[in-house]
This record gives sequence, structure tokens and C-alpha cells, in this order.
Amino acid sequence: MEHTLQADSKGRVNLGTAFASQFFLVEELEPGEFVFKKASLIPERELWLHRNPEAKAQVLRGIEQAKSGKLTKNAVSL
Repeated sequence: MEHTLQADSKGRVNLGTAFASQFFLVEELEPGEFVFKKASLIPERELWLHRNPEAKAQVLRGIEQAKSGKLTKNAVSL
């Protein structure tokens, strides 16, 4: 699907409110031809977790246990 958009006087293109405050990867295929892909950003301080599959699995397992009410007697309720 193609759309025609006009850049404003500062070279900006408005994608519409459906994409407000979202992040995109922009790839320039050739001069003047761009591909926009929606993206998510991971804070640098959390990147280690996504690079460590074992630690990430443990965290996700703990979240699922907490959701199902499987807490230890030392668990702190927030």
C-alpha cells in the first residue's frame, strides 16, 4: 500500500496519530527511498538480561509464578 505524504518546511513527514510517540528503524535503500519499521527500545541497563537467555528465563518464570500466586512466605507485597 502506498501513501503520498508531503514533508514540511523542516523535512518532517507526519505519519499520523496512530504512530504517535513510537520508535522506528529507518533504512535508506537508495538515495530518496526509505523503509520505516516499527521498533522497541531496551534501556541499556536492561540489555544484559536480554543477552543472557538463562537469566531471562528465570525472570520470566518468576513473573509467571507471581501471577499465579506462587509466592514464598518471605515475599513482600507491594
